[in-house]
Amino acid sequence: MARPVIALLTDFGTRDHYVGAMKGVILGICPDVTLVDISHDVAPHDVSGAALELAAAYRYFPPGTIFLVVVDPGVGSARRGLAADAGDYAFVAPDNGVLTAALDGQAPRRVVELTEPQYARRTVSRTFEGRDRFAPAAAWLATGIDLAALGRAAGAIERLDIPQPVVGPDRIDGEVARVDRFGNLITNIDRRTFDTLAGGPVDIRIGGHGVSRVVSTYADASPREICALFGSSGHLEVAANGASAADTLHLRRGAAVHVARRA
Repeated sequence: MARPVIALLTDFGTRDHYVGAMKGVILGICPDVTLVDISHDVAPHDVSGAALELAAAYRYFPPGTIFLVVVDPGVGSARRGLAADAGDYAFVAPDNGVLTAALDGQAPRRVVELTEPQYARRTVSRTFEGRDRFAPAAAWLATGIDLAALGRAAGAIERLDIPQPVVGPDRIDGEVARVDRFGNLITNIDRRTFDTLAGGPVDIRIGGHGVSRVVSTYADASPREICALFGSSGHLEVAANGASAADTLHLRRGAAVHVARRA
């Protein structure tokens, strides 16, 4: 039987003890688990950014993976903790919308609140529920307990308003959804949406800047040339060969992107 997998996504960074403490709690409950770090470099308190990072990663994990997502500016408040069964995957996270994009692509069959104290640590810190509530819940799921054991049915959960591109007959209006560590400006325009303007040349503008051309890969552009391409996520991105497009253009997440059929 395959070892259970828990994949972690947080805004904790790696300088402090927080991620290590969560892993220690998990291993104390389920010692044969495989732990995978998606990222711990989400910007502090950036729930929307975490939602998009999770959506970009989860589908590449083996069925049965449990995703432990702790980006939680409401820690210690009345916001709920959740566990969701989405068929191939399970998710454990605060009820703050961080699961929105993932559950759009992997609809949940069941969602429960984390209310049963026997599946949390005996004392739950009001400032570190990742260690004391969320990590134990994920670990108990990895041991094979049923999701329903963790608590009562959650009903409706919090959702983020994640911007979607607006498509017209000759134009697509979108925005930068993510900026990766290379400075690539990854938009919310996927290839299928982009292809609605297929059949002729298009003009691309981002934050008021024109983009010279669409290429197949970064190396097709000249050094430091601003170009557009479809990256590994299947979304249109604006990049600079060997440089940061974000720094070169002084743009960040939320910058407007326009694709128009050339007149």
